[in-house]
Amino acid sequence: MSISGIFKFLIGFVLGIFILAAGGVAAGYYFYTKLSVNPPRPLFAEEQKPESPTVDQRTSSSTTSKSSPANKPSPSPTPSESPEEKELPPGAYKARVSWSEGLSLRDAPGLEANRIGGVAYNQEIIILKESDDKRWQQVRVVDGDQEGWIKAGNIERINE
Repeated sequence: MSISGIFKFLIGFVLGIFILAAGGVAAGYYFYTKLSVNPPRPLFAEEQKPESPTVDQRTSSSTTSKSSPANKPSPSPTPSESPEEKELPPGAYKARVSWSEGLSLRDAPGLEANRIGGVAYNQEIIILKESDDKRWQQVRVVDGDQEGWIKAGNIERINE
């Protein structure tokens, strides 16, 4: 065995170890990045929009409405019914959800309380009151009349 043979063996051995180590690090990095991403926010039944009618349903409803002689006018909402113009109760204020995943709406203040719905990220709510320990806030959704409790500290006040 010559010195050049030993030198070739050492270079090949070090190069092989380097390639194996680099491949292991690359595979580890790939799997780490895939597993470290948060899953998509779940869509709950309360948050789903009603399905729009299909083309067949729209054409059948339009033909039946043309054949009916009595056209009933649809009631228009009065200005006092719009949610933006409702007066806030004393001590209440408007806020926006700042938690990126949205918040669970519960029927009582506490983690063991039943979940009655959800409030999406950046959705406007009205803060009605706080619990005695200041860890929970009673809220009403601006777009509807649903009320419940959310965990405090996940909102930002809207200045109006």
